[in-house]
Amino acid sequence: MAAKATRKVLMLHGQVAVRAERDDLQQTGERHAAIFSGTLRTHSVCQLGALRKACAKDVEFVFVDAPYLLTPVDMANLNSNLNSSTRDDLGIEESAAVQDPALSPRGWWTVQGNRNVTMGLEESLSTLRDVLAKGRYDGVFGFSQGAAMAVLLAALLERPEVHAPFLIDGQPPHPPLQFCVSVASFRPQSPLCDSILLPSFSTPTLFILGKTDVVVVEERSKRVIDLSTHKRVEYHDGGHFVPSKAPWRKFLRSYIRDPTGDITSPGPSAVSENPSETSTPIQFEGTTAGAT
Repeated sequence: MAAKATRKVLMLHGQVAVRAERDDLQQTGERHAAIFSGTLRTHSVCQLGALRKACAKDVEFVFVDAPYLLTPVDMANLNSNLNSSTRDDLGIEESAAVQDPALSPRGWWTVQGNRNVTMGLEESLSTLRDVLAKGRYDGVFGFSQGAAMAVLLAALLERPEVHAPFLIDGQPPHPPLQFCVSVASFRPQSPLCDSILLPSFSTPTLFILGKTDVVVVEERSKRVIDLSTHKRVEYHDGGHFVPSKAPWRKFLRSYIRDPTGDITSPGPSAVSENPSETSTPIQFEGTTAGAT
């Protein structure tokens, strides 16, 4: 596939808690999307300012905010499943105490009971349906829960009829995507997710795994990787974050421009540090869907 001048990519943040240091973005949607884009300095592990700067005018990133507000119960469940170091990295305890609705933690869904009920997923799919209906996107890029959401979205666009509410007047809101980038992904468990993902999906998908990730371990990621019939898997030597060193930025830029091309792996020497410790927010250049 020949690379075109500008690629348009839908960006989906993870279920992560943050502390913002800018007060000029008052709307919730603006804040959460800007945090993932790297334009707010936060206690977040998924800032993408360095990647956005590397892509410059080659890629238009559109950051979307998840519609589901996490409850104190949701946060308590997440808190109980992580060790103290990981909770600190993700800002879990800090977010649980946030009173400002504009800073409340959000997710694409939450799980209940034996973790086979995805509360809020239908609303999230409707939100993304409406975003897709307003424009054309080349691909989707997600981190953590957003990575799982990205895979679900790519697979659903292949067979939109399996979830009738996703259709608009009986028609899909958007053609199948050309690629998916899924960082620290996993397979969510629910009847709806199974209907979307099974038996397989074919959208070209780049899976990126952290060798020391204790939030989404490799075994968990492989459960969704095994369902992809057109995949590429790359590892970085760090934990639960989007790799941001120069070799990774170059690699991701090349992949986004031509996901089926012969692109050299960033390799084991491309060790990325936690972006929350190394990246510097830049002037906001991407688009926030629904922002005013």
